[in-house]
Amino acid sequence: MPNTILVGAQWGDEGKGKIIDVLTGDADIVVRSQGGNNAGHTVIHGGKKYILHLIPSGILRRGKVCVIGNGVVIDPLALVAEIDGLRGLGVSIGRNLMISDCAHLVLPYHRVLDEQRELRKGRAKIGTTKRGIGPAYGDKAARTGLRISDLVQPELFSKKLQAKMRENNSILKALGAKPLDFPQVNEAYLSAGDALRPFVANTVVYLHRALQKGKAILFEGAQGTFLDIDHGTYPYVTSSNTTAGGACTGSGVPPHRMDRVVGVMKAYTTRVGEGALPTEDAQLANMLHEMGREFGATTGRARRCGWFDAVATRYATMINGIDEIAITNLDGLDTVDPIRVCVGYRLDGERLEVPPSDAAQLEHCRPIYREFPGWKTSTQQTKKFAQLPSAAKRYVATIAELTGAKLKIVSVGPTRTETIFV
Repeated sequence: MPNTILVGAQWGDEGKGKIIDVLTGDADIVVRSQGGNNAGHTVIHGGKKYILHLIPSGILRRGKVCVIGNGVVIDPLALVAEIDGLRGLGVSIGRNLMISDCAHLVLPYHRVLDEQRELRKGRAKIGTTKRGIGPAYGDKAARTGLRISDLVQPELFSKKLQAKMRENNSILKALGAKPLDFPQVNEAYLSAGDALRPFVANTVVYLHRALQKGKAILFEGAQGTFLDIDHGTYPYVTSSNTTAGGACTGSGVPPHRMDRVVGVMKAYTTRVGEGALPTEDAQLANMLHEMGREFGATTGRARRCGWFDAVATRYATMINGIDEIAITNLDGLDTVDPIRVCVGYRLDGERLEVPPSDAAQLEHCRPIYREFPGWKTSTQQTKKFAQLPSAAKRYVATIAELTGAKLKIVSVGPTRTETIFV
C-alpha cells in the first residue's frame, strides 16, 4: 500500500475509524498525528464495539505498529485508561504501540480552564468537549507546555508541574474555580508516566527507518477539515491542523514521502457543537436519531444532521489534495426519497462555489439543492458496487464528481465486511 493520509472531509465524525481499520489490513504502521482525546473513532469487529480516543484504530489488527506522534496532545490518565480498557476487551498492547517523547501533555488545569472559558462565553460558546485540548495547545504555542519527555523524568516533571500549577491555580482562583491540589495531581501523573514509559520513543527516527525499509504507513486523521484551526469554520474549530498537512508536521514525515490522500465523508453531513451547518435539516436529523444513529462517540451528544454538502467537500478536496474518497453511512439513506445534495450556496443574491471564510457569512448562506431519487431498499448486505441499487450508484458517483476526487470505497454498515471497494 502507498503511504496514505486519511482525513475527514466534513466536520468530523465521518466514519474515519472504520475506514482506517479497513485500510490497516494493507499497512504496516498506523500513525496518529494531531488532536487529543476529544476525538472518538468507533470500530465494530467480531461482535465487539471499540471506541478509541488517542490510540490509532490499527491497534485492533495483529502485526501492526501504532504510533502516537509529536503533534498529538496526550492526557496521560486518559491514555492509561484507554490502554487498560482495550486490554480488558482482549486487545494485546505492548511493542505494537509507540508514543512520541515530544508529544505535549494535557493536565488537569487545562481541563478546568477549558470548562471555565466555555461557561463564560454564554451564547458565543464554541461547543468544546471540555477535555482541555485548546488550553494544552495554547501552552504548546506559548512554549510553556510540558511534554511526554518531562513526564518520564519524575524529578524534572514534579518541579515543572509545581511551577505550572502555581501559575494556573492563580488563574483558576480569579475565574472562581477551585484550585487544584499539587500532591494529588503529581502522584497521579507520575503513576501514569510509569505505565507509559515502556512505549515512549523518538518516533520520528522510527518512522524514517521504517520508510527506508519500504514499510507502508497509514496516517490517521482526527476530527475533520472544517474543524482545522487554519482552514476550518473559525472560531468553531479545534486547536490543531486536521487537514493533510497536519500529518507531516505531527509525525515528522516530509510531504514528498506521502503518496496519496483519502478523504472520508458521509453520504450526508453532520456536525457536533456550535457553528454553521448550511444544509442542516431537522427532519433528516430526527429520522437518523430515531434509527439510533448520529450520537457522538466522545460526548454522546446528538449530532446535528443535514444533506450532503458538495460545496464543502469540494473545498476540502482542494485543501487536502484528496485523491480518493470513501463514502460512509450510505445505508443511513436507504429509506429516504427524495435525497438532496447542496451544489452551491446563495449569499446576498450571489451564488458561491466555495464556502466563505467568515463564520457570520457562512451562517447566512442558503443551500442550492439538486434532488436525487432514493432507492428505498436496504444496501447493508451489498458486497459489490455493481449490486447496489441503480439510484444508489448514481448518487455516490455524483457525489464523487461534485467533490472532484475518485470514488474508492462505499461503506454500507459499521463492520469491516460491510465495505465495498470500487
